[in-house]
Amino acid sequence: MEDSQNRHPPSDRRSGLVVGRVLGVPVHLNASVVLLAVLVTVMYGEFVRHELRLSPPAGYAVGFGFVVFLLGSVLLHELGHALTARHFGIGVRGITLELLGGYTEMDRDAPSPRVDLLVSLAGPAVSLALGTAAVGVTLALPDRTLPNQLAFQLAVSNLIVAAFNILPGLPLDGGRALRSAVWSVTRDRHLATEVAGWVGRGVAVLTAVLVALLTLLDLLTPFGLALMLMVAFTLWQGAGQSIRVARISRRFPLIDVARLARPLFRVPSGTPLAEAQRRIAEAGHGSAHLGVTDSVGRLVALVDNVAAGSVPVDRQAWVAVDAVSRGIDSVPVLPVGLPGEQVIRAVQTDPGSQYLVACGEDVVGVLHIADLAQLLEPKRKLNT
Repeated sequence: MEDSQNRHPPSDRRSGLVVGRVLGVPVHLNASVVLLAVLVTVMYGEFVRHELRLSPPAGYAVGFGFVVFLLGSVLLHELGHALTARHFGIGVRGITLELLGGYTEMDRDAPSPRVDLLVSLAGPAVSLALGTAAVGVTLALPDRTLPNQLAFQLAVSNLIVAAFNILPGLPLDGGRALRSAVWSVTRDRHLATEVAGWVGRGVAVLTAVLVALLTLLDLLTPFGLALMLMVAFTLWQGAGQSIRVARISRRFPLIDVARLARPLFRVPSGTPLAEAQRRIAEAGHGSAHLGVTDSVGRLVALVDNVAAGSVPVDRQAWVAVDAVSRGIDSVPVLPVGLPGEQVIRAVQTDPGSQYLVACGEDVVGVLHIADLAQLLEPKRKLNT
C-alpha cells in the first residue's frame, strides 16, 4: 500500500471528496476508494461467507465493515505522520485516502534530518502498534468466529503495511528515513532525496521480479497479481517523481523573478490589436508582454496572448486590445526579490499562467509560468 508525505504536492494531486476533519486535519476520499470498497467487500465477503457459513447479505456486510476498518487503519497511519509534523511546527494541509493507501500533504519540508526521520517513522509505528494490538485480540477471541476473523485480517493488514512502508526507498516511509540518514551525512537534502528515489526504483523493480516469480510458481491469484503490479508501478512512478522534485528543488536559488519577467509594453485602452502589435515590433520588444493603460496611464489589464492569437489577421485592425485582455486585479503579484522557494509556494497557492512582478507599487514585468518551468527543467520542451 502506498504511503507518501507530500511536502510540495502538485496542485492537481489533491482530489476527492472532503469527508471532514480529524483533530483539525482535513480528510479527503479519492474516487479510487470506491474500487477498493467494491473489491474488498466482494472478495472478503465471499471468503467470510464460506468460512463461517453466512448468508450472502451478511457476508457482504462483513466485507464492507472490513473496508471501513481498513480505511480507519490507514487514516490512523497518516495521522501519525500529520500529528508528529504538527508537533514540530510543520503545517498539514490534509490527508487523502486512496486505492493503495494514503498520503499526507505538508506545507513545507522538515527543517532537519532528525525531524524528517521522526515524521517518517511515525506512520509505520502506528501501524505496528495497531497490528500488534490486533494480534492480541485475535489470540484472545474464539477461533473461526466473526470477531476473530476481523481481528486477524486487521492484524495482517496493519503488519504488512508497517513492514512494506519501512522498505528503504521513496516514496515509502523507509525511503524518507533513508533520505534523512543521507541528508545527515552529506548535508544535502536534494542529493539525499535523489539517492532515496533511485533506491525506491530498485524496490519497485524487485517488487516486479517478486511478482514474476510468484506468478511462475502459481502462487498469485489474478487479483493478487493485478494488485502487486499496481504497487510496483506506483512505486516506480513515486520514486521517479521524487527524483524529479529533487532536481527541480536544487534550482530554486536560481529563481530571480525580476530577471525572468518579460518587460511590459503599454498601450492605451482602445488601441486596435494590429496597431499594438505593430508598435511592439517597431520598438524591437518582441518578447515583451502587452499591457493596457487607462486615460491617466495607469496599468489596468494584460493582453491574453492565447486570446489575441486566436483573432484572425484580417480582424485584428478592428478588435481593440481590451477585448482580449484580463484585468490586473485577477492576476497574482510577485514582489521583486522574493526567494525561490517562496515563489514556488506562491505559485502553488495561487496557480496561474502569468504573474505581475512588482517593485513596491510599480509593475516591472510579467512572469510567464512557462518561463519559470523552463528554468527549473531546462531539458523539457514547453510552450511559451
